[in-house]
Amino acid sequence: MNEPKRNIRIVIIGDDLVSAGGDPKGLGWVGRVIAKTQSEYPRIDFYSLPTPEITTAGLAEVWLDECSRRFSDETDNRLVICLGPNDINAGISMSRSRLNLANILDTAISKGIQPFVISPIPSRNPQLNYEIEHLAAGFEDVASRRSLPFVDAFRPLIDHQGFNTELRNSNFGQPGQLGHGLIAWLVLNQGWYRWLDIPEEEI
Repeated sequence: MNEPKRNIRIVIIGDDLVSAGGDPKGLGWVGRVIAKTQSEYPRIDFYSLPTPEITTAGLAEVWLDECSRRFSDETDNRLVICLGPNDINAGISMSRSRLNLANILDTAISKGIQPFVISPIPSRNPQLNYEIEHLAAGFEDVASRRSLPFVDAFRPLIDHQGFNTELRNSNFGQPGQLGHGLIAWLVLNQGWYRWLDIPEEEI
């Protein structure tokens, strides 16, 4: 006899991209993903926790305390890690960035929390994109070594004309309505429903 499904709680951590900044609709990619993740059984609750310019070191320091306030022993607890390029600006080495992510993932797994990892998106600075590409590849390797879902939000967007136009036109280099929609599409189409074990919605 199958055990009844527990309700799901999803905490989303990351930098400014987790907010709806830059999106005139005020949804962001997170709001769009939530809109396409409707489930009465199990019930799914989302808790979005953006921290401007946070690095992997910062995430490693605060994530467990923040998530523990929202998780429950009675729920199926999930963690979405939306990674940014901030380690580069902070001078954190690739090996340290990888280690920080690995520590977050290993601790989460040991506590029965199921992670889902999203790569950094491209920047409007072409010189920075070279480093972001390598950082994203490093993060992907860390996730794949643990057989965890990973969304590549860098390579599909690096040459996307509309996405890059929004970045260039933004005062703060943020994606707009189109960009957030593209990120949401990538998330929903790279293992999201399989990760949650719920029926896939029409996208």
